[in-house]
Amino acid sequence: MDVRTFYALFSATCFTLVGLWWNVVQNHADWMRNPALRRLVGGIYLSFLLPALMGLFAQVGGTQQPQIWRAAFIALAVVGCACTLRLLARTRGDRFVTWQQAGAALLYALIAVVGAFPELAGHVGLRPIQAEALILIGLIVLGHALVWRFMAGEGRADD
Repeated sequence: MDVRTFYALFSATCFTLVGLWWNVVQNHADWMRNPALRRLVGGIYLSFLLPALMGLFAQVGGTQQPQIWRAAFIALAVVGCACTLRLLARTRGDRFVTWQQAGAALLYALIAVVGAFPELAGHVGLRPIQAEALILIGLIVLGHALVWRFMAGEGRADD
């Protein structure tokens, strides 16, 4: 795996998803007036922004200076986990959204653990930056699932 190319494409894709989400939100001003919907909209925003930022730091640090990406991944994963757990505490009644947020919190925690203890990646035959890439892919899949659920109306807090 060419790590630099992967993270360049990954980060650009995530920033594109952030921009697309902004466009969707801009067309639904009513979402921002409802506090529960605003939190969910913000959670979706973070589900693309935080991985995008991690991708940038992975490019800066790369394999030559892993301390850069490791520190950034830990810090951003802690932010992501805390925000996701806060949203999870306010989720009511929708099992899909609950499971999605619990899964995202778990993946953020795993990102922080691998960042703090990179030798764990060797147990599955990967370099740490590769293991992180696979976990980030999982986060984006969960983010897409939440967008779909939200846009379909089933995951909206006002249902």
